[in-house]
Amino acid sequence: MKNRAEKLSKEIIITDGHIDLPYKLYKDGLINEKKINLNIDSNGNFDIPKAKTGGLNSPFMSIYIPSDKKEKEAFELSNSLIELVQNIIEFNEDFEAALSPKDVVHNFTNKKISLPMGMENGSAIGENIKNLKLFFDKGIRYITLTHAKNNQICDSSYDKDKKWHGLSEFGKKLIVEMNSIGMMIDVSHVSDDAFFDIMKITSKPVIASHSSPRALTPGFERNVSDEMIKLISKNKGVILVNFGSSFVNINSNLLFNEINSEVEKWRLKNKYEISESQVIEYRESLIKDKNPFADITDVLDAIDHINNLVGDEHIGFGSDFDGLGNTLPTKLKDVSNYPNLIEGLLDRGYSKDSIEKICYKNLFRVWETNLQNHQI
Repeated sequence: MKNRAEKLSKEIIITDGHIDLPYKLYKDGLINEKKINLNIDSNGNFDIPKAKTGGLNSPFMSIYIPSDKKEKEAFELSNSLIELVQNIIEFNEDFEAALSPKDVVHNFTNKKISLPMGMENGSAIGENIKNLKLFFDKGIRYITLTHAKNNQICDSSYDKDKKWHGLSEFGKKLIVEMNSIGMMIDVSHVSDDAFFDIMKITSKPVIASHSSPRALTPGFERNVSDEMIKLISKNKGVILVNFGSSFVNINSNLLFNEINSEVEKWRLKNKYEISESQVIEYRESLIKDKNPFADITDVLDAIDHINNLVGDEHIGFGSDFDGLGNTLPTKLKDVSNYPNLIEGLLDRGYSKDSIEKICYKNLFRVWETNLQNHQI
């Protein structure tokens, strides 16, 4: 089965709805670097050798905007990160831009890795709805409406104080405009009330770009409930499964919460900044001690859960690689490991047709449907 999985991973397109490479490079101080060579075996989850090993052809580059960035700063950072992706494409001959599924198929035929883009956190739009088209014209093809805090569009699943109790008035107008221009709506990170508001308004299928079933992590609002999964299915949308241990296994979720709490207490007691090496080393020591990692079988269980609930037409991959730190499951540590997932799907009886849907066809259907009849 392993050989079949390896072969299949090279024969079909594999797309991933959420990889945080741009912000990782920003944190590495490379935001203005025009010659970033990714054809090396890096310390990150994504680079060209790993992508070729894993058969990854179409990773959506996440233009991630932290929740503490104010409107002007968020707008400027988003534009800088988009330019960074453009520079990466220009400097690395294995990459090509992609604005549509057709572009990805063309690039795949020419043995190129497509780098479509999605924006994580609509705070960069500000309150000027015209910025939506500006970002669409720059290549953004989905927007995650919020992130860790409520913003001008809607409430966040992580924010305890719900400002809007769903979508704001601006958020409601934005949903209509996103449908109009062909921008996919990403419901990951939004509060439950915001999700239900979105589903009442949207006329196009939505994505959850990096979320998993809440049934596997009871009480974790960042994941999607069975009711939400059914609504996304009715909407003909797709849930792109997040690979993070905390997203697919309740014990891992609780253990990582414990680790985060212990690290924060230790940091405050010792008066360290959160990014200092001592804090990182202390966190790694706790991880080594507690071994909180999920297994690839937990990710397969997440896929099974959605399949059993609504069928195989509403599942995809949304790994969150390069955005999760040292929290990834065993046998699924970077983009070279997609054949392990395909092997697991084959072992569980998924057909080649189903695997193709999960690897790319489902997301492409939603992407293409959003682009149809768009007004530019």
